[in-house]
Amino acid sequence: MSKINRNTGNLLTCILEILIGILLLVDPVGFTSGIIIIFGIVLVVGGIISTFGYFRADAETASQGNGLVKGILFVMLGLFCITKSEWFLVTFPVLTVFYGILTLVSGVSKVQWAVDMLRTRQKYWFVEVIGAVLTIVCAVLILTNPFASTDVLWTFIGITMIAEAVVDVAAFVLGRK
Repeated sequence: MSKINRNTGNLLTCILEILIGILLLVDPVGFTSGIIIIFGIVLVVGGIISTFGYFRADAETASQGNGLVKGILFVMLGLFCITKSEWFLVTFPVLTVFYGILTLVSGVSKVQWAVDMLRTRQKYWFVEVIGAVLTIVCAVLILTNPFASTDVLWTFIGITMIAEAVVDVAAFVLGRK
């Protein structure tokens, strides 16, 4: 049962990566701004809930939880995300480094999946190796940031997300045979 849940989760993740990659190709700056604004709305709602929770709790319990501080900070950060989403786009190179690191970690974990497939004598283990190598190469390219334009880099990220997800889906489908 655990393997089925893991496979389903991996497949859904691949589909989500393909969708995000396509959206990044269509309108990278608009998509990114939209995600930042949605994140800001979630923070504001969470902050309001935390603040109300603070005032609804009895004084002794509330004083131990920092609910008011969390609530105010979440609302402030959320409002910043909503009203200043372009700030994140200006600081894009730093965010790119974080994305590159996450992609590198993903590639290294795919190396283990490939080795696990090889050790368990699965027929198409090499497909996962291709996915791991592709992911690691993309991570290195992202981390070295050879692109001058934010739009070009977002397009590149969208393409790498789609390519990585397609290889993962192929490994999933071929691994089931």
